[in-house]
Amino acid sequence: MSKINIRKRGNFYEYRIEIAKVDNKRQWLSKSGFRTKAEALESGSLAYTEYLNAGIPFKQCDLSYSDYLDYWLENYCMNNLKYNTIQTYKIIINKYLKKNIGKYKLSTITSVALNSFITDLVNEYNHSKTYYKNILKVIKGSFRDACNLYGFIKYNPALTLRLPKIEEELNNKRHYYTNEEIDKIIDRFKDNATFVASFLTSCYTGMRTGEVFALTWEDIDLENGIINIRHNLYDKPKDSLGRWYLGTTKTISGTRQIYIGNTLITTLKNYKERQEYLKEVFGKDYKYYHLETITNDNGKVVDKRIVINKDNEEKLNLVFTNDDGSFSGTDVPKYPFKIIHNELGIEKCRFYDLRGTYATKVLNNGTKINDVANLLGHRNVETTENYYITSLEDNRKSAVELFDKNNKSNVIENVIKFQIQEGKLV
Repeated sequence: MSKINIRKRGNFYEYRIEIAKVDNKRQWLSKSGFRTKAEALESGSLAYTEYLNAGIPFKQCDLSYSDYLDYWLENYCMNNLKYNTIQTYKIIINKYLKKNIGKYKLSTITSVALNSFITDLVNEYNHSKTYYKNILKVIKGSFRDACNLYGFIKYNPALTLRLPKIEEELNNKRHYYTNEEIDKIIDRFKDNATFVASFLTSCYTGMRTGEVFALTWEDIDLENGIINIRHNLYDKPKDSLGRWYLGTTKTISGTRQIYIGNTLITTLKNYKERQEYLKEVFGKDYKYYHLETITNDNGKVVDKRIVINKDNEEKLNLVFTNDDGSFSGTDVPKYPFKIIHNELGIEKCRFYDLRGTYATKVLNNGTKINDVANLLGHRNVETTENYYITSLEDNRKSAVELFDKNNKSNVIENVIKFQIQEGKLV
């Protein structure tokens, strides 16, 4: 660091600091008029810090990390992240960060302290490696913005922060559904048409759970065997108008078009016919929905809520509804999975695990890994490990047809008929 020289000139003190040469000539920062030597030294230190920051004044931040996290959530996260991501961040912040390191000043937290914190956290809890990565992401993001975006700190102590070695427990692994398990589940719930159709949609497409239950009939081209994935479903705390919202897909690449094979085409055709029949049976008691646009104070659209129709609003033709048309969103699989775990004995499996099962089966059938990434709508091709091979439309279509052929099942074919005979459901 350049030395700050203090000298008295008449009745006042002056600081003088040598800085970078210009045209090979020595240059100085100086200012006079200070009544005491201490005042001149303090002002000189601030001036030199500003010089080192290319002219941007640096203000020492006295915020606690806890208060800064509130500021970061309000000013960065709320404007840049999706609702579900924000909720996850809030849980991590309130449960782990504020509790353990929130009381310290933002400007005094060091990389050593953060490494100690994350190591202690891993030793104390038995979370999955993925969840620890989410905690790390919040820490890194908050300190990155404190340094680079808001200028609250000069140095980012989380820059080199990383997780200690974590041995993944077997019980944290995603479940892989065998064909026998799928047959067992479909046969058990053959009388629950909505669950069967949504389960098979996920099973035969690898769609995210929110993508499955966000589908409308306008998204599905049954004649050409194509599903257009354009939305994602999420929920907020319930009020008098409901809790389900329709948003954009998780990532830009999540908006995609995928082919579906004969099994799923037949499933959805029969399910749609069944749904139309039920509309006639329930008549005026059948429930319809529309999208309510929600704007902020500036008129910007921030949400689109699924609201039950009261007048003649434009109908939202949701696919996976109950028999009376009521919409349960991603709650559809909740009760069936209690039975799957407790009665069928298929433990520690989730609806979401159908996505990983689909990807594994398609890959094992010989599909190129970048085509699998395209089908799943991964944001980064490296998520599926190879971004060098071009994804061709014919390859994706062949992948779906091969998957459908290899997973042909008499049980599924019998259950998905949803037959109507003599004006009655069979």
